[in-house]
Amino acid sequence: MASRPFSGLVITYNEARHIRACLESLRRVCDDIVVVDSLSSDDTAAIARAEGATVLSQKFLGDGPQRTFGLPHCRHDWIVNLDADERLEDDLVEYLQQTDLEAQGVDAFETRRRNHIGLRASPYAGQYPDHVCRIFHRQRASFPPVLAHTRIQAQRIRRLELHLTHFSFRDYPDIFRRACQYPVTMGEELAASDRPISAWAPFVHGSTAFIKHYIGKRGFLAGLDGLTLSIGKGLGSYLKYARALEVRRHGRN
Repeated sequence: MASRPFSGLVITYNEARHIRACLESLRRVCDDIVVVDSLSSDDTAAIARAEGATVLSQKFLGDGPQRTFGLPHCRHDWIVNLDADERLEDDLVEYLQQTDLEAQGVDAFETRRRNHIGLRASPYAGQYPDHVCRIFHRQRASFPPVLAHTRIQAQRIRRLELHLTHFSFRDYPDIFRRACQYPVTMGEELAASDRPISAWAPFVHGSTAFIKHYIGKRGFLAGLDGLTLSIGKGLGSYLKYARALEVRRHGRN
């Protein structure tokens, strides 16, 4: 068995559909789980408490700050940080159960992630392998203070050929809903930066993202799933830069 225990960390908002399975997955390796809930209007918090998690209610501060908010409430230094729609797969569970992470000489670990549309997984259009960093030492790694899609910052990161499952999209409409949701926040962050943005940026980045996923990452081999995902990626990139230009020209309102 691993010589050091783990704390699980999850941030949630209206995740009643996913949270129980997520926490059951974490309990395979964690004896301490903290859920930071962004004032959900469904049963997310109640389900998490019933599953034995420590639940903190906190108005959403942004993806990075929300996760950072939960860290002081974790009992252990090694953290397994999942999104509510993610699950540990058996190969990763076995590694965490049998490996002393402190003896590996690194600060964080990346794994492979299998992304799904509904229950369908595919290796195309960037769906797999999608490498993400979900395991880290909280004294030697940190979350950047960004509002969307934060990534662990650490000096020494090891990539493991082990797996998470990610129920990333419920269906095709969900792909486009998310393509419109997160890029808006990312565009507003970009607008607040000093980075120059040309008038052509939305078109260039949007079309590049589509080509990257449909051709470069062989989305065309995944049929309608691959085409829909690639259009969603292109739309998201387009909206990020279009929103940034809109904010700079006309303001947030």
